[in-house]
Amino acid sequence: MLLLLTCLCWATPSLAVERVRVMALFADKAMLQIDGKQRLLKAGQRSPEGVLLVSADARGAVIEVNGKRDKYALGSQVGGHFAKRKVVEVQIWADSRGAYRTTGSINGRMVDMLVDTGATSIAMSEVEAKRLGIAYRVNGDKTAVRTASGIARAYAVKLDQVRVGELVLHQVNAVVVEGSSPHQVLLGMSFLSRVKMEHKGNLMVLQSKF
Repeated sequence: MLLLLTCLCWATPSLAVERVRVMALFADKAMLQIDGKQRLLKAGQRSPEGVLLVSADARGAVIEVNGKRDKYALGSQVGGHFAKRKVVEVQIWADSRGAYRTTGSINGRMVDMLVDTGATSIAMSEVEAKRLGIAYRVNGDKTAVRTASGIARAYAVKLDQVRVGELVLHQVNAVVVEGSSPHQVLLGMSFLSRVKMEHKGNLMVLQSKF
């Protein structure tokens, strides 16, 4: 659950809802503060004030207020009317070998990353996972992955937060591979599929979807 993520405000007639704040987001539920009153709504449920929660997940919610329906991502700030969240863009240039490398963070700790569209999820060695404080043996599920050296034992985990530049995603799937490989965190499709990705020559552009 993510607290104090979104604030929606608009000028309306005296009988209309004047202020809604998204206090927490869950799968198909949201905690809203509507004109000072907290309401826990399920998807499809309308509050006594007339606010309809159409849908919700950890990344945002579709809300209908005063007859206006739109989708709002985490961190949206609105004044006077509903407003779209600005598009966040990250540019990554290819190195001399044609690889796309960048610096980001996982759960608030800095990491060097290699963009790998062939990896189904973010992947890292257990050495890197220990450095990042990821309790993969406690919270992860045992699995196996195919590497250049063959099949390796691994743990499937979910990362609380992954940041690349100003792009921030929550609850991102990842695997922790036993041993010291890969030597660099692989930024795989569990992150890349949730953003817009475009190649412009030697430049890779990642953009937020909403």
